[in-house]
Amino acid sequence: MKQDKQIKEFAKQLLKISLENGELSAERVDGVLKSLEKNPPRHHLATLKAYLKLVAREVAKSTAVISHAGAISPETATRIAAQLSSKYGRSIASVTREDPSLIAGLRVVVDCDVYDASIASSLATLETALS
Repeated sequence: MKQDKQIKEFAKQLLKISLENGELSAERVDGVLKSLEKNPPRHHLATLKAYLKLVAREVAKSTAVISHAGAISPETATRIAAQLSSKYGRSIASVTREDPSLIAGLRVVVDCDVYDASIASSLATLETALS
């Protein structure tokens, strides 16, 4: 138990080293990984897994996954990312994915926050209300 806590704390310290001005830096992550390769910690596999989990979480915080049913212009995705950047106070990159199950509309996911303005969501809400 104590060992797991130490591994998690060490992974958090590695994540802090990987941040530059509050944002994840690919160069710093590369440097951390090279350093760990040269000087592996005692439980290197568990440490790397904990570090990977934290890095993935940090990437999710700065990425907006925009799911759409029809075509979406790059300008629209850029505007959505800009609005989310101002809302969250950090830079947000957008990734678009086509999802025909939405029927129409958009679903935007940033980390754990979901903004759903799709027909499929409205129909599911209506179905729940009627049953």
